Amino acid sequence: MTQGHAHESDESELPGLKDGEQPGAVPARSKMPGVEIVPLRRFCDERGGVYHMLKETDPHFKRFGEIYFSTVRPGVVKAWKNHRTVTANYACIFGSVRLVLYDDRATSTTRGRVMELVLGEDYYALVVVPPGVWNGFQGLSRPYAILASCSTEPYNPSEFERVDPATERIPYRWQVDELASPPK
Repeated sequence: MTQGHAHESDESELPGLKDGEQPGAVPARSKMPGVEIVPLRRFCDERGGVYHMLKETDPHFKRFGEIYFSTVRPGVVKAWKNHRTVTANYACIFGSVRLVLYDDRATSTTRGRVMELVLGEDYYALVVVPPGVWNGFQGLSRPYAILASCSTEPYNPSEFERVDPATERIPYRWQVDELASPPK
């Protein structure tokens, strides 16, 4: 199982919440303005589990547009996407993923900065991604991972831009070597 963590290039790991622990009133600080990392609650027993994600009374909740779930196999990269007006809320509800953000907002103090987080069973958290921040993710677990995405607007293909995962436009290189090989 992949070790859960969230980090930026010069920041230490952020702790996740274990079963039954309460999240803090304030989301974890991010050095990328507008990006919030919110540890989430989960309750598990012998019957199964309940995983909280987002509710109307949360201070970081903006509005509801739609929710969908994306599966991703180990080593597979789903990137890059940049919303013009949508705020995305991500939580990995099964397995683990590497979520990478790139700040390309013209007026941002962190323009050009990359932020990498590993979300999943070991670090269950919500990541709030504002408009103008490129994002993509990669599956890290077998047989797959499930990333929940709750956006502030319904799907509109003209609202976002996509570029290839290997683009030179974003200074991040996905590592796909050993993850993409089939299990032995």
